[in-house]
Amino acid sequence: MKPPPPLNYIRSFESSARHLSFTTAAKELGYTQAAVSTHVRALEHYIGRQLFIRYPRSLKLTEMGEAFLPTLRQALDQIDQATEAIVASSRNRTVVVSCPMSLAENWLAGCMAAFRKKHPEIEIVLHGTIWEDLSEQIADITISTRRFDDRPPSATPLWNDELVLLCAPGMLEGEHALKTPQDMLKVDWIFVHGRQEYWQVVTEALGVDLEDHDKGLSTNASNIALELAAMGAGLVATQRSLAHAYMRRGLLVEPFPVRPPSPWNYYLTESQLSKGNIARTVREWILSRAREDAARP
Repeated sequence: MKPPPPLNYIRSFESSARHLSFTTAAKELGYTQAAVSTHVRALEHYIGRQLFIRYPRSLKLTEMGEAFLPTLRQALDQIDQATEAIVASSRNRTVVVSCPMSLAENWLAGCMAAFRKKHPEIEIVLHGTIWEDLSEQIADITISTRRFDDRPPSATPLWNDELVLLCAPGMLEGEHALKTPQDMLKVDWIFVHGRQEYWQVVTEALGVDLEDHDKGLSTNASNIALELAAMGAGLVATQRSLAHAYMRRGLLVEPFPVRPPSPWNYYLTESQLSKGNIARTVREWILSRAREDAARP
C-alpha cells in the first residue's frame, strides 16, 4: 500500500477547485501559481485520474474532481478543527493535575472542589493514576508517591507523612477487643502490595515481632485496604494522609497511639511546559491546603 499524498497537494486541489483558478489558489495558500499547478498534477498522477479540465484562462472540475472534492473538504475541516482544539487547549485556562488514585479520592478531590469555588474561571482536570504511568507527559502538575531515598528532582513534599495503625471501631469492643499491642497477633493484618514495609515500621514502634504473625489479607490498592479495615476485616497500616478521611468520619480508629514517620511521601512537581501563572495558582492552593491539613491532629 503506497503512502498517502502530501497534505499540500490536497490543499492546493481544494483551493483551486473552490476558486477554479490556480492563480487565486496560489494567493490564498501563499504558493506560486506554478507550485499549485504542480501539486495538482502530482495529485492527478497519484490517483491516476484527471481532476480538472484546463482552459487558457479558467478551470473546470471533471466528474472525478467533483466526486473527490466533498470528501477532501470534510477531511480538511476535521484537520482544521482538531488543530484549533489543540491550539485552544494550549492557551486556555485548564490545568491537568495527575495524582495517585488513592490520594485523589481521599484528599485531592476535596481540595480541588474547594479550589473551584474560589477560582471558577480555572478548569481542573484530575487524572487518577495507579502505580507509575506516563501521566507526566499530559499533566501540568504531578503528585507522586515515592520512598524517601527516591525523591523526584525539584519536587516539593506535600507534608511529612506519618504511618497510622487503624481498625474498625467494633474491634475495640467485646470479648476479643484489642487492648494491648500483642492482641494484634490474634487478628488479620491487611497488606498493600509494595507497601509491606509499613507493617515493619509500625510493629517495631509497638514492640511487636512481625515474624510471630501469619494471618493476613493483601491487595494492590490502598483504598481497598482501607475499605477492608472499615468493614472490620482486620488491621491496616497506612499513611495518615490517606486515612484521614476515614478517621474524620469515624470509620477507622487508632487502637494504639503510635505514629512513626512514613518512609513514603507525596511529592508535587510542575511541568516545565505548564501554563505559567494559572498552574502556579493551582500549585500554591494544593500546597497551602496540604500545610493546613498537616497541622491538624
